[in-house]
Amino acid sequence: MNRRQFLASTALSGLASACGSSAAAPRAASDPAAFRTELRVPPLLEPTVDKDGTRRFTLTMQQGRSEILAGKPVETWGINGPHLGPTIRAARGDRVRMTVTNRLDEASTVHWHGMRLPAKMDGGPHQTIEPGATWSPHWTIDQPAATSWYHPHPHGETAKHVYRGLAGMFIIDDRTTAQLPSRYGIDDVPLILQDKNLAEDGSPTGDPLKGTFGILGDHMLVNGTHAPFLNVRTERVRFRILNGSNARMYHLTFADRRAFHVVGNDAGLLPAPAQADQVSLTPGERVEVVVTFTPGEQVLLRTLSGSDDIDEGDFDLLKIVAAARLAASPRLPASLTAPAPIVVPPNAKVRRFRLNGHDAINGKEMDLSRIDEVVPADATEIWEIENTVYAHNFHIHEVAFQVLDVNGDKPHAYASGHKDTVYVPPKSTVRLAVQFGRFTDPVTPYMYHCHILRHEDSGMMGQFVIVKPGTENQVPRTIATHHHT
Repeated sequence: MNRRQFLASTALSGLASACGSSAAAPRAASDPAAFRTELRVPPLLEPTVDKDGTRRFTLTMQQGRSEILAGKPVETWGINGPHLGPTIRAARGDRVRMTVTNRLDEASTVHWHGMRLPAKMDGGPHQTIEPGATWSPHWTIDQPAATSWYHPHPHGETAKHVYRGLAGMFIIDDRTTAQLPSRYGIDDVPLILQDKNLAEDGSPTGDPLKGTFGILGDHMLVNGTHAPFLNVRTERVRFRILNGSNARMYHLTFADRRAFHVVGNDAGLLPAPAQADQVSLTPGERVEVVVTFTPGEQVLLRTLSGSDDIDEGDFDLLKIVAAARLAASPRLPASLTAPAPIVVPPNAKVRRFRLNGHDAINGKEMDLSRIDEVVPADATEIWEIENTVYAHNFHIHEVAFQVLDVNGDKPHAYASGHKDTVYVPPKSTVRLAVQFGRFTDPVTPYMYHCHILRHEDSGMMGQFVIVKPGTENQVPRTIATHHHT
């Protein structure tokens, strides 16, 4: 198996095991001594609790100044701070309300990526927040434990807004939390991976809407920190890893090629921990891994280059330093409380999507007034995503799906969990078993799109509505486009 075949087969759902592979060592591995800045762990956002028990989280999009490179403050965007945003953590069954205020000089949105919620609360391009305005979406969290995130989704501007720094994690807990390390910032650590092109003064440069893919940066940031180190004090650490980059694909491994365990995909836990020594993530994908450390050791987390245009370059990302004495951690359970498998009924509807170039799906560019697909509530369907050209991925709002196959090949166990974003290798077809929710709204759509943000902004996006079963043919295919805050 050559390297392109290896990556195509193992990145089926954004997770690739490199066990037994012949991946080369990084061409330009960093000096471990250069990792001198302690990793910034985004603070947990504390909610206020209303009389009815609703947990209210307050978010403000704002401009600020950050030191991406030490000693060189530059202009950035952030949420509740100068760069990136706090981590939101809530539990299944919680009623939540987000109070989102836009203090930027231009309109934006906040999309809850991976969240199962009504379309009007989704934060896509129809829920624009004008400068100075406040948007207050609310819903009851009713989905399995997972690592989600939030980011802007203004049509044609998403790449720029994310690149400037608007993003944060959204962790959902349920009764499975006790199975795994869960002390935030101690043995449960978020890692938001992003790449930037930086000028000599430390400021991010480049046009995220130029070129085939936009920006593939030459400086790696973890939680907004350049060349970071992390001190760990427990035998095992759970890392919640998010690819928050505009376009880059990461092939993550440790410098010593140690094995670790994948415990979760985008939308929930796996049925059992799956051993790997490499995982791959395209933009928008998340993975949860548990890594074991020994006292006093140091190891580098790195990304390896591949053979696609969005994974060029070998970079060290994070130095992990284990304390001389590590607190004991419980052993990983043999099984995990995963969401129920998505079972496709014999008569399931099959929808086909063709990714053309970087600006169209099924030959059509995005049109905010056009409804492309109408789906009955609680449906389970098969979606076939055909990629006719170079690397793409595919994200569907509101849903959970499982990968059925890529070019006819079944995914490995570590790639079989619930997801909402999937890598679609060049000139390949990915089939998904897609589980839709119960929230109906015939005039407010959800999105599906490539999550390479330059492609999304250029028109590689479509819209679907979820409606009461039996009313699919009664739904107008044209809607108003003034659903703004």
